[in-house]
Amino acid sequence: MENHLHIVCLDVPYPVDYGGVFDLFHKIRSLFDAGVKIHLHCFEYGRGPQPVLEEYCVEVNYYARHEGHKGFSHRLPYIVCSRSNGELLDRLLKDDHPILLEGIHCTYLLNDDRFHDRKVVLRLHNVEYQYYRQLYLAERSLLKKIYYLHESNLLRGYEQRIAPKVKILAVSSKDKEHYQQEFGATDIETLPVFLPFRDIESKEGTGCFCLYHGNLSVTENEQVVVWLLKKVFSQMEMPFIVSGKNPSARLQRLTEQYPHVCLIPNPSEEEMHDLITKAQVNILPSFNCTGVKLKLLNALYNGRHCIVNKDAVEGTGLEGICHIASGADDVRCYISELFARPFRRDDIEARKKVLGDIYDPKENLEKLMNACFTQP
Repeated sequence: MENHLHIVCLDVPYPVDYGGVFDLFHKIRSLFDAGVKIHLHCFEYGRGPQPVLEEYCVEVNYYARHEGHKGFSHRLPYIVCSRSNGELLDRLLKDDHPILLEGIHCTYLLNDDRFHDRKVVLRLHNVEYQYYRQLYLAERSLLKKIYYLHESNLLRGYEQRIAPKVKILAVSSKDKEHYQQEFGATDIETLPVFLPFRDIESKEGTGCFCLYHGNLSVTENEQVVVWLLKKVFSQMEMPFIVSGKNPSARLQRLTEQYPHVCLIPNPSEEEMHDLITKAQVNILPSFNCTGVKLKLLNALYNGRHCIVNKDAVEGTGLEGICHIASGADDVRCYISELFARPFRRDDIEARKKVLGDIYDPKENLEKLMNACFTQP
């Protein structure tokens, strides 16, 4: 018997050019390879239709997101209300195939009694209210701070209401534990993210610069770079490259103040891969303690030494293959120590063991298939 699955995505999951779509796209590829007939539903607000998705799905449907004031509600978070769509709900009700919701963003249908007896699985990307609270703390614009705080408050109540209603697959044990302890979720398990990486491609030897990479248009990522520049690289002259999508004018001006710092905006996928493989030290602290950092996984599979902080790795199982710094002094010490230390075969073998155990594609696909297609 054929397995059919509806997948509702918060965004168009291609091209794979930012961390949020890594798991989405490579999960679709894995399900396709397993013979699942995928009915894909995407909210489109700028990325456009992507014909490549039709290679993996029996149908691909696109829906407009209600942006601006049309997406606001006093009861529902904006990320949810702006993705409410009657056409989507009607299409899902035409059959009884299971539904995989990608993110809290796509859970509007859980408030509809017509789906009460339907097999629905929620892929939890973050503890969203915490994520928006941290965006609020990082933001400089007063208007955006008000929005992030309001959204965080709405999300906390909303996540608590839906936690008991649906089977949940969390990306990290920390997020799973949070949903269990704060929201009383009972039907929840951890499912690691799906990745394009199969083998550790990290090179032995030494590189010639330090690297931070990420989506630089995200407030939190810009805040991390500013912190690294002011607290770390203002006091040492190791060559430092910052690279990623859409850096602000402010960030460009700041990097220009340091002669040993280079900003590379909007690199291609190949250029970014080249930077990661040639760096001696990937420096990837985070001021956000939820979810899993895809840029860190990219560095662990393809780069040499990785310096992080506790928030970047807690609950991920990756603590043993990263250098964990507790502040700027620690980061500087690790850079000084690691910049001349060759990356060795035993470093690669340690990563193979840890990453192979957590991100086993066959085991994780089986867990996903059981969640979606096994009747309770």
